[in-house]
Amino acid sequence: MNKFLKSKKIKRFKIVEQIIIVLFLAVIVPLVISAVIINNINQHSVRNELRYSALIISESIASNIETFFQTGKDELDGVILALKYIKSDYAKEVYLKDMLLNSEVFESFDVVDINDNSLYDYGDSIINYDGTSGTVEVVERINQKQLLKAKVNLELFDEKVFNIYKKDNRQIYVLNGKKQLISSHNYNKDDFNRVVYALPKTLKTNESVIFGKVKNQPLSYFKLSKPDIIVIVNTTSQITKTTINAPRFKIISALIFTALFIFIAVLLYTYYLYINIRQLFKGIMALSKGNYKRKIRLLTNVFTPYEIIFLAIEFNKMVDEINNSYRQLKHKNRELKKLDEFRANLVDTVSHEFRTPLTSIKGYTSRLLRQDIELDEEMKLKSLKIIKNQSERLSRMVEDLLVIPDIEGAKLNLNIEPVNLFDLVNDSAMSVKNRDLREFCSKIPEEFPQVLADRDRLEQVLINLIENAYKYSYENTTVVVDAWLQNSKAVITVSNDADYIPPDVLNRLFGKFIRVDDKTTRTTRGTGLGLFIVKGLILAMNGTIELTSAFDNKFIVTIKLPIA
Repeated sequence: MNKFLKSKKIKRFKIVEQIIIVLFLAVIVPLVISAVIINNINQHSVRNELRYSALIISESIASNIETFFQTGKDELDGVILALKYIKSDYAKEVYLKDMLLNSEVFESFDVVDINDNSLYDYGDSIINYDGTSGTVEVVERINQKQLLKAKVNLELFDEKVFNIYKKDNRQIYVLNGKKQLISSHNYNKDDFNRVVYALPKTLKTNESVIFGKVKNQPLSYFKLSKPDIIVIVNTTSQITKTTINAPRFKIISALIFTALFIFIAVLLYTYYLYINIRQLFKGIMALSKGNYKRKIRLLTNVFTPYEIIFLAIEFNKMVDEINNSYRQLKHKNRELKKLDEFRANLVDTVSHEFRTPLTSIKGYTSRLLRQDIELDEEMKLKSLKIIKNQSERLSRMVEDLLVIPDIEGAKLNLNIEPVNLFDLVNDSAMSVKNRDLREFCSKIPEEFPQVLADRDRLEQVLINLIENAYKYSYENTTVVVDAWLQNSKAVITVSNDADYIPPDVLNRLFGKFIRVDDKTTRTTRGTGLGLFIVKGLILAMNGTIELTSAFDNKFIVTIKLPIA
C-alpha cells in the first residue's frame, strides 16, 4: 500500500501556477458573468424607465390638450350666451372682435348660418380639422339658425401643450379622430408614417397604452373621447442609443479595461513575489547550514507584501535579539525603579503633607462640636477660618496630584483666550493665605496688554509661585510680581529674597517631589510638586519658564507668554 502511495506522486503547483488558476477562476470568470448580468439589468431597468416615461408623457400631453379645449369651450359658452342677447349683426361683429382681442385660445370667430348642406354637427361642440389648410376649428350652436365657428391658435396650442417637453428628444404627435396630424413635437415624416401604421385599429379611451414591437423603442398612445384626439409618444432610436447602447458600451469597455488591469497587476505581483520567496528560501537554507551571518535581501516595491517584508526583517533581527532583550530589560528595571520611587514619594507626601490640614480640620471641628464649653463668636469665627484655610490648602494639594497624569500624558484640555494679567495677579495674591511677616507687591500696570493663556491654569501657576515665594522668603521681605514686553511676548517675574541655591540643585527643582530641604530637615510644608506642575502648565500654554538664584539672595522665576 505504501509503495502504491509513493508511486502516485501528487502534482504540486508552484505559486505562480496557483495564482494564475485562482486569477482565472476567482476574477476572470466572475467578471465576465458580472458583465453579462449588469448589462442585462441596466438594459431592463432603462427600458422600463423609457416605457414608464412614455406613458407619463402621453397622459400629460392628453391632460394639457383636454385643459386647453376645456378653456376654449368655456370661452365659447360665454361668447354664445352673449350673442343670444345681441340682436344687431353689427353689434355682434363688434363684440366678437373685442372678445378675440382677449381670447387665450382662438385667433378668429365666425358666425355661420345653418342650412341643409352644412357639414357641421348640430349637437354638441365638435373639433373639425381641415387637412388642406392645416387649421383646427371648434364649432358651437348659437341657436336654431346659426353656429359659432372659432379657429384655434395653433402656435398657442403648441405652446400650452408641449411647453414642459420642449427639451425632450421624444417625438410627440397629436392626431384627430381620423388619424390626421394636428400638431407635433420633433416631427419626422418617416417616423410619423411608421408610428401611425403601427397604431392598433381598436384604441382604448382615456388610458395610456404601450404599443409597437421594438422593446427598446416603446410607443405610447392616449386617446381622448372629448375632444376626439389621439396623442402618440415615440421613443426614437437616438434616445435608445443614448440611454441603452451607450451605457452598454461603457459597461463592457470598463469591465474589459478592469480585466486587463487586473491581469497585468497580478503578473507583476507574481513576478516580484516569486523572487522574494526565493530569497527567503536561500536565507533559511543558509541558516540551516550554520551560516548565521546570512541576511535576506528583498526586492521591495509596491508589489512586495507586508508579510514577506515582516518575515525578512524578523529573520535579520534574530542575531541581535538577545542583546536587544537585555537592553529592554534594563530599561524596564529603570522604569520600575522610578515608579517605585514615585510611589514612595507619593506615600511620603500624603502621609506628611495631608496629615497637618486634616489634623487641623479635625481638631477645630471637634472644638466647635463640644457641648461642655461655651465658645464666643470670635473663637467660632477663628475656628471656621482655620478650617476653611486648611480645606483650601488640602484642595490645592489634591488638585496638584490630579493634574500630574494630564501633564505627563499631554492630555491637558486648555481654553486659550486673552487674559487680563493685572486682574489675575491680584486675584491670585488674594487667594494665597499664611503670608505673615511678608509683603506682596504687584508692579504690573493696569493697562498692561492681555496675554494668551488658559485663565484658570494661569491662576493656578501664579498661586503656586506666590505661595512658594512666601514659604521660602525671609521674614519682613516683599514678594514682587512684575511684567514687561519683550519681542511680542509678555515677560512675567515672581521674585523674593531667599537663600542662594546652587545651579545643580536649581536645575532639579522642576522634577516631581523635589524640595530644597530634604525629609530630615524639612522646615516648610508642601508636596514638592509645585514647580513641576507650573512648568507643565506653562509649556502647555506655549510659554517658557526659568529659575534664577543670585548671590545677593534674590530668587526669580521668569515666565514668557505670547500676548493677545
